[in-house]
Amino acid sequence: MNRRFAATDIHGCLETFSHLVEIVLRLRPADTLYLLGDYVNKGPDSAGVLDYIMRLQTAGYQVHCLRGNHEQELLATIHGTPNANNMWKSAAERDLVLASFGVAETAAIPARYVAWMAALPLTLELPDFVLVHAGFDFTLPPVDMRRDEHSMLYTKSFVFDPSRLGGKRLLHGHVPTPVAEIQAKVAARAGAIGLDAGGVYRHNPELRHLAALNLDSWELHLVENREAPYPINMR
Repeated sequence: MNRRFAATDIHGCLETFSHLVEIVLRLRPADTLYLLGDYVNKGPDSAGVLDYIMRLQTAGYQVHCLRGNHEQELLATIHGTPNANNMWKSAAERDLVLASFGVAETAAIPARYVAWMAALPLTLELPDFVLVHAGFDFTLPPVDMRRDEHSMLYTKSFVFDPSRLGGKRLLHGHVPTPVAEIQAKVAARAGAIGLDAGGVYRHNPELRHLAALNLDSWELHLVENREAPYPINMR
C-alpha cells in the first residue's frame, strides 16, 4: 500500500529530518510526503535540508513542498526587500544560515535554491485534507480566504470552519506546539491539526520533536532533535 505522510517546520535540522525519512518512515518512491514549509533558518543546516529534499525529488520520490514564512523571508532578504534582514533573531542564527550555503551574504545564495523556493505554492488540496503552512482567515469570503497570503504564511490563530474547506480537514505548521497537544489532536482526529512540534527548539522538553502524520492510518511519528549542539534562541 502506498502511504501518505505530512510533516513541517524542519528549520535546518537535516540529521533529524533524514532520520525521520529514512529510519522512521522508511519512505519509498511510491509513498507521498507532504512538507508544509519552513525548511530554512534557526537550525544548523538550511542548505543541507534543501539539498536533501531536492535529491529525493530528483530520485523520483513523491515529495511535495509548500512555502513557509521563513522561505518567504529568506527570498525577500535575497532580493533586498526593506527590513527583510530583521528576519533573524540573532547574529548566530544568521551566520548558521549563510555558512550552510557557503556564502557571506544572502544575495550570494546560489540561484538553484532561490528558484526552488520561489516556485513553492502556498497551499495544496487533497481529497481529504487541505494543506497550508500557517492557516486561513476563515472570516474572509471563500475566494479571498484562498488569496490571503499573509494568513497562509503567518497567522497564529484562527477559528476553523470546515464548511469553507468543503468538509476537509486542515493540516498546518508554523506555531510550535507541545507534543502532548499534537498527540491529543491526532487522537481526536480534529478538524484542524498543527504539526509543528518545535523540532528546532532542542532545549525545550515540551517541543524539540519533528512530527510526521500518516494521513491514512493517523499514526503520528515523532523524532527528537538529533542535531549536534548549535546556538538557538530559547522559546
